Amino acid sequence: MRITETFMKGLHLLEPNVHDDDRGEFWRSFCAEELSLAGLSFQVCQSNVSVNRAAWTLRGLHRQRPPSDEAKILTVIMGSAHVVILDLRSGSDSRLRHEAIQIASGDRRSILVPSGCATGFLTMEPNTVVHYQMGDRFQPELYEGYRFDDPAFGIDWPSEPAVVSQRDATYPFFDLD
Repeated sequence: MRITETFMKGLHLLEPNVHDDDRGEFWRSFCAEELSLAGLSFQVCQSNVSVNRAAWTLRGLHRQRPPSDEAKILTVIMGSAHVVILDLRSGSDSRLRHEAIQIASGDRRSILVPSGCATGFLTMEPNTVVHYQMGDRFQPELYEGYRFDDPAFGIDWPSEPAVVSQRDATYPFFDLD
């Protein structure tokens, strides 16, 4: 597995070694030992799957605030998505900055998102399926969301969402104070 850190400390792209033969492909989507050898620790507590029927479906921006240690690994199983990671960690050099990464089932990459960051994605095609491996269990009392179109974040989405939940569309704007 090739592990590459982005400009945002703790945010990594994971690219598997793909074994291809007449039967098709085989690749490892998660390996605690390989992450450990790269100095990273991740324990899966929960797995979630998001099935998105329409292109331009928006989900996010969501996170669990501390004391949750909700790191996550996102993998697009089918289709493609424009994934945005927003750094909300206190004391981080990239606090309130974001990184946008396009991932598709065909490129086989995953994104390791550090705890304290909010994530959101916009599907780029119909029937996009995203698999999440979660580093902490869901705790509704720690769950929070942020507006995908908040000018404080300056996120340049590739398209206006065609489908967005009422909840995601009505989160309050971020308080910069």
